[in-house]
Amino acid sequence: MTLSPGNDAAPDARRTPLSGQNVLIVTGMSGAGRSTVGNALEDLGWYVVDNLPPQMLATLLDVAERAGESLPRIAVVVDVRGGALFAELRELVQQLKGTTQIRVLFLEANDGVLVRRFEQVRRPHPLQGDGTLLDGITEERSRTASVREQADIVLDTSELNIHQLSTAIIDIFSEADTPGVRVTLTSFGFKYGLPTDADMVADARFLPNPYWVPELRPGTGLDGEVSAYVLGQEGAAEFIDGYSAALVPVLSGYRRENKRHATIAIGCTGGRHRSVAIVEEMARRLREQPGVSVSVKHRDLGRE
Repeated sequence: MTLSPGNDAAPDARRTPLSGQNVLIVTGMSGAGRSTVGNALEDLGWYVVDNLPPQMLATLLDVAERAGESLPRIAVVVDVRGGALFAELRELVQQLKGTTQIRVLFLEANDGVLVRRFEQVRRPHPLQGDGTLLDGITEERSRTASVREQADIVLDTSELNIHQLSTAIIDIFSEADTPGVRVTLTSFGFKYGLPTDADMVADARFLPNPYWVPELRPGTGLDGEVSAYVLGQEGAAEFIDGYSAALVPVLSGYRRENKRHATIAIGCTGGRHRSVAIVEEMARRLREQPGVSVSVKHRDLGRE
């Protein structure tokens, strides 16, 4: 990966945290990874608009300004499919920079890589016409040269696969407090079936069931007495300690592989007592891990 600032970019553009309302123009060579970049930005919470005619930028920014905090970060993918409209992009961006926090990310790759990528997907270059792929690539380089010169960040994707490119975008544009992995901890009852979206499933049925304790039966794992009963059973602490420790390298690996979401399901018979109490304790433990955001869902808590 080659990353370089444009002529007017601050040397630390890659490391500057985003704040307030930000606009990013994503452009560059066809086949250099614009779609992958758009998907990665969406995963980071950006509102992404694909193939917007440059003349509509000002209108989009007016809408964004009225939306305020509900649209804090907007990424606009612009490319040569806009034809004559693309030629005006440089001037429009220059005008908008006077009033808007706007940056330009230009994606490029060498000719050989671009030819190979187009051949792999068996699609023509949008500018090749009756010529060859190289003819189209050469024409596109000519048309985008002035925009590349103006770009705040130039990213060469020649040596990156789609996963590496996504990781690079996350490294560049993640806010300092953006979690690396968003974990959903779900309790459930085995008698109602496994959660279909679970990445990992654990079984809490090895613990005594509070259902058979008359004074605890009406409660749930959210109640202090039920939780204390479950967590105080032999093997409960060892299970939670061991499972929490086992998840540390797993979630670290998820971050390296650019898997940004994980659903961990813990079940008991009915999904009301044991699994609920353990999920709540597991959530407390996982929230102490750096780079992890945790949400909790109790799927079967309301069932009889």
